[in-house]
Amino acid sequence: MAKRRKKIDNRGPQQLSLFDEIRRIQQDLVAARPSPTEGSLNIAEKLRRSMINAIKTSGKDRFQITGEMSHMVGRQITKMMLDSWTAESKPGNRPPADILPAFCKATANTEPLEILNEAAGIFGLPGPDALRAEIQKYAEQERRARAEKRKREMFLGEMERRGK
Repeated sequence: MAKRRKKIDNRGPQQLSLFDEIRRIQQDLVAARPSPTEGSLNIAEKLRRSMINAIKTSGKDRFQITGEMSHMVGRQITKMMLDSWTAESKPGNRPPADILPAFCKATANTEPLEILNEAAGIFGLPGPDALRAEIQKYAEQERRARAEKRKREMFLGEMERRGK
């Protein structure tokens, strides 16, 4: 006799889609957030530090980063510009918002954009390819964990046979 699969009723009032749940969480966060006080959205220092950290952890030098950024935005971004955006001694120099996506791609670090999202009260999700890659990474971790479990079960079985 064939097994019958249970149907999942996703139309019920209790079950939300992923995007409905994200919208609900975002609305809750916005509602719980106090109204901005003077200076509360001054994120210049936080952004500067995140850019410095992104540069350090990228494994690239500033020339490589600015070269990639220049290619992506279609205009010249120099090392001197990057240095001025990240220099503590130049608090008035901040990167234009239109180059931040290129900076994040060149450094493989989205923290600067996450800081802007947080300040604006929005939640950003990675693109479909990034999600697919993340899903694949979890699938590989699961396969490795199953293989390790099998090894340990075999080892335990061998130990129990020898002990008898």
